[in-house]
Amino acid sequence: MYPDATAEGPTPEHADLIAELRAVRHFLRFTARGLTDEQARRRTTVSELTVGGLIKHVTSMERTWAAFIARGTSALPDFSAMTEADHQARLDEFKLLPGETLLGVLTAYEAVARGTDELLAGLDDLGVSHPLPAAPWFTPGASWSARRTVMHVIAETAQHAGHADIIRESLDGQKSMG
Repeated sequence: MYPDATAEGPTPEHADLIAELRAVRHFLRFTARGLTDEQARRRTTVSELTVGGLIKHVTSMERTWAAFIARGTSALPDFSAMTEADHQARLDEFKLLPGETLLGVLTAYEAVARGTDELLAGLDDLGVSHPLPAAPWFTPGASWSARRTVMHVIAETAQHAGHADIIRESLDGQKSMG
């Protein structure tokens, strides 16, 4: 069993979703073990991605999607009204900025994870659905259930854990598996 993989919820499905979230979070956090802030900021591939930036991004992404489950469409930005400053802020979400620390982003991630787990454990119906806002990457008129939203968070976290694993292996040869 992965660390932190046990979960509680009102149904076995709730417990399974929470357990899988915990498992993929573990792999993302594991890539950061023993890194300095400087290493967490370092690019090791042609990509702009860094281990610290990925953890910071996943924290924000999970926070946003948990708010969507709880409050609906109003929790997501109006993508059609985004300014250049908004776009830059979204790009900065992928960077460990001066003054930010790896410990700080890991601590924030733990707090968001606890909140998401509590939200899901207390959710009576995983089928509760909200419309998605207009955005080029969403199907027009689509709605996502809490279940679909959690599956998206799991998939995105797993994808970014893989990115972080490649970056970490390039930094110092360490990897999360194998």
